[in-house]
Amino acid sequence: MKDDRLLIITGLSGSGKTVTSRFLEDLGYYCVDNLPAKLIPSFIDLWRRKEVGIEKVALVVDIREAGFAEEFPKVLDSIKEKIKPILLFLETSDEVLIKRYSESRRPHPLSGRKSVRESIALERERLAKIKNRADYIIDTSSINISQLKEILTKRFLKRKRLGMQIVIISFGYKFGIPLDSDLVFDTRFLPNPYYIDGLRDKTGRSEKVRRYVLESDETKKYLKEINRFIDYLMPNFRKEGKSYVIISIGCTGGKHRSVVLAEKIKEHLKTNNYKIRVYHRDVYR
Repeated sequence: MKDDRLLIITGLSGSGKTVTSRFLEDLGYYCVDNLPAKLIPSFIDLWRRKEVGIEKVALVVDIREAGFAEEFPKVLDSIKEKIKPILLFLETSDEVLIKRYSESRRPHPLSGRKSVRESIALERERLAKIKNRADYIIDTSSINISQLKEILTKRFLKRKRLGMQIVIISFGYKFGIPLDSDLVFDTRFLPNPYYIDGLRDKTGRSEKVRRYVLESDETKKYLKEINRFIDYLMPNFRKEGKSYVIISIGCTGGKHRSVVLAEKIKEHLKTNNYKIRVYHRDVYR
């Protein structure tokens, strides 16, 4: 029986292997691009150790490796007693591949002095035996990224309903916006406890600070709009295959208002059964 914890992705150059691996990574796979075929058995041995703690792996291998077409089938035969991975082969029509290479202005891995069309034909010939061993073949000629995600989800993840994981970060603009944010909300227009005697040295975790920020009509309206916006986005993110979202809430120093609102948004999202973590990045700076 094939083990869907290990996917090996290969196929024609320019057919979408990198996009596929990025999507699988977003769904919880540990992805390795351009792993030499000879290293696959050693990698599998390492991955299967309990202390490594990696549940699912997707490996991208292709013609960029010298001798790949001859070596890879031997590797598949050598590991079949340990594990039977799912082999996914991506292909695309010549016309679409030529167009993609023209738009990207990147050379084909086998180009040399050959034309793009000749290079594609040579690659098809070299990969023919590997394609015949594939468990799944996906032609990306006439599908967009969203459709590719849908196909992969149905084929590989239909038995595993993944919960949306949400990380909420409070931060101070003076220290910079978290670079990996999916959503950023600015709270600097809300009443600032920094200017209130007795609140300046406290944080947004203090009940007094919390009460001061939340009693404002502007805060109430803003929270309502943020929650409404998030409630709209999360199902659509999930539909697109996104399973990990970072929401960043900022104020000037990251100590008061952003902390209060981050905690309130967490309370709201908990009612929707999301997996939530809160990180107050700058609260003690």
